[in-house]
Amino acid sequence: MLALVDGNNFYVSCERMFRPDLLGRPVVVLSNNDGCAIARSNEAKDLGIKMGAPWFQIRHLEELAGLVGLSANFELYGDMSDRMMTFAAALGHQQEIYSIDECFLDLSGIPGDLVLRSRKIRSRILRATRIPTCIGIAPTKTLAKLANHIAKTAERKPGSYPGQHAQVCHLGAVTPFEFQDLLRATEVGEVWGVGPRIGRQLREEGVHTAWDLTQMNPSAARKRWSVVLEKTVRELQGTPCFTFEDQPPAKQQIACTRSFGRPVTDLVPLQEAITAFACRAAEKLRQQNSHAGVVMAFIRTSPFREQDAQYSGYRMFKLLEPTSDSAKITQGALAVLRAIYKPGFNYAKAGVMLMELSPASQQQFTLDLGSEPDEGRGRLMLAMDTLNKRFGRGTLSLATAGVTSTPKQWAMKQERRTPRYTTRWDELLTIRC
Repeated sequence: MLALVDGNNFYVSCERMFRPDLLGRPVVVLSNNDGCAIARSNEAKDLGIKMGAPWFQIRHLEELAGLVGLSANFELYGDMSDRMMTFAAALGHQQEIYSIDECFLDLSGIPGDLVLRSRKIRSRILRATRIPTCIGIAPTKTLAKLANHIAKTAERKPGSYPGQHAQVCHLGAVTPFEFQDLLRATEVGEVWGVGPRIGRQLREEGVHTAWDLTQMNPSAARKRWSVVLEKTVRELQGTPCFTFEDQPPAKQQIACTRSFGRPVTDLVPLQEAITAFACRAAEKLRQQNSHAGVVMAFIRTSPFREQDAQYSGYRMFKLLEPTSDSAKITQGALAVLRAIYKPGFNYAKAGVMLMELSPASQQQFTLDLGSEPDEGRGRLMLAMDTLNKRFGRGTLSLATAGVTSTPKQWAMKQERRTPRYTTRWDELLTIRC
């Protein structure tokens, strides 16, 4: 058996941990530059606010319905996620952290009432973090995701079945007839792994529910669509196909891209932005103990500013040898920037992507043609990462990133961000008696 633990409305729940005045009120968390809603409280959903709704289209609800819009506070969310995952890990033998608010747990061989055990863990998480969770239990990952979805949407339960309780759903405890009813009540597009395009095609083929999908021949699903859909069908039929990974696989590409808070026209602030993005990407690269062989950088204008002249440029830079050195990666990214930069445009976004990744344990050597020795570079990068982790991102960076204390023209808008209560000494919550 597997369990999926999922934090409900996670970003909003993190905000409510330190802002009890937000309880019961419609709240949305906004994307970079306060662009659109990326998280919604149940009260905001009841107002009809859709995921991805642009802020300028729903801002009027501040006065009409008391809507609260907050800038994304990812530093806070990441720390709260670590806390939630620590308590969730006690549910099973192994834990696979799937996303910032979801994790799978291996329950195989655990005796006793799994529902009762899940409810106790859920209570611990709620008491320690104030983050409400739902837990789905089933033999496969796809069914565990489905069980979690059922636990969240009580109105979708066609009856009171054994193993189904508030916030916890155990599909292994229902009868075959009850299980069939649950799948018939689940629209095919709600199944994990079925995207909008495939869902539309499935409905055109007469497959409207999760139960219809279980009746499909897995080989036919692979032939008509993909091996992923074949695995989804088999998982719905009870055959595990998606392996349990207690260690996340290394990424094949690493990117750091941002939209600017306001248009940028000059080369110097673009160099600062590209340097910051390249250093952040290189830091992620070192975290998974990898090297990159190719650096790609891009800049572009905003397609939504129709009055502006449009331009988008990108180029790739092949490194002499794979590396995770921030300086070498930044040099490549800046070389690309100088090649693609054109004056006279209002640039709205830029980014750096690292490609052709390989394990750091694999060494590639080149002839010494008078290049500077790299002795100590690894220790330098480790020192940089350590200082930035201890004192905050950007504490130590390359010179082309500019002075960290100076406001950046390209910095994102975060006019509605709450304090980073758990990771910054100067932003700790103050309680006055």
